[in-house]
Amino acid sequence: MLIPAFEAAGARFQTIVTAGGVSGVVQGRRAGFAEASTDVEAMLADPEIDTVAVVTRHNTHARFVAQALRAGKHVFVEKPLCLTLEELAEIEQACKTANHPGAAAPPLLGKEGNGNRIAPPPRGSLLMVGFNRRFAPQVVKMKALLASVAEPKAFVMTMNAGAIPPEHWTQDVAVGGGRIIGEACHHFDLMRFLAGSPIVSVQGRRMGDAPGVAVPEDKAAFVLGFADGSFGTVHYLANGAASFPKERIEVFVAGRVLQLDNFRKLKGYGWPGFRGMNLWRQDKGQKACAAAFLDAVARGWPAPIPAEELFEIARVSIEAAEQLRGQ
Repeated sequence: MLIPAFEAAGARFQTIVTAGGVSGVVQGRRAGFAEASTDVEAMLADPEIDTVAVVTRHNTHARFVAQALRAGKHVFVEKPLCLTLEELAEIEQACKTANHPGAAAPPLLGKEGNGNRIAPPPRGSLLMVGFNRRFAPQVVKMKALLASVAEPKAFVMTMNAGAIPPEHWTQDVAVGGGRIIGEACHHFDLMRFLAGSPIVSVQGRRMGDAPGVAVPEDKAAFVLGFADGSFGTVHYLANGAASFPKERIEVFVAGRVLQLDNFRKLKGYGWPGFRGMNLWRQDKGQKACAAAFLDAVARGWPAPIPAEELFEIARVSIEAAEQLRGQ
């Protein structure tokens, strides 16, 4: 899904790096990459490459993100950003260094009146996590509507995640980080976006240990508190029916309600001049997310999501998962 989204946004594919050379060649040729490689360092040293997308297993994200930032590349990483607070600290430091290079001398461009060549301020590297739901057209509409209301909001988000076998790599805490860090982070970020306010607290509760429940962590509920007084619940449930819609988002505020059903039907209750926005086809914002990032790279604009918010969501996700594991 990501490669077509980047292609539609105008990316030029230079090098695909995989652990297995054969798979890299096959996938790279199919997607239109100029080269296939197994050498990360050589790829990062290539001056033809200014942007790197990290789409590996979760336990390698932090290492590759920090490595690419230190190499001066813009970085798009699929969620999650990292699995531990130690990894997050490494990324934060790499991001700070990439955007405040200190004594490193940038290329000399232009001239002052006295003839001395000067350089523009260093631009730094953009960091982006694939939180595509922020860019879904119906979510963008919700954000615009909520911007007209000053008082705190109440959110209810339900994800009918579906069951994944306990032996799947995403369920492995060391490799995938578990499904809360790996997937529920989407809804933590979406609520943060719609609230427009920092998260100040998170409380989680998972299903209790019981016979027949191999993985209780992916059946959980969370309450988030925000600095502006807003609050919301995220219900992440892997024990529902596949025939039930996968995602529902509800917002209650100022005598009004917004309800988004499975990124297809948006209904407004009590909103002057707005009753709904329906789509013929589900759109979770994947293409718009990739386009916003590449547009920022091309135009020299700030990252579509501030790095501080990416770090905030990573911390909240890790803390939420740790709470469940302590129960």
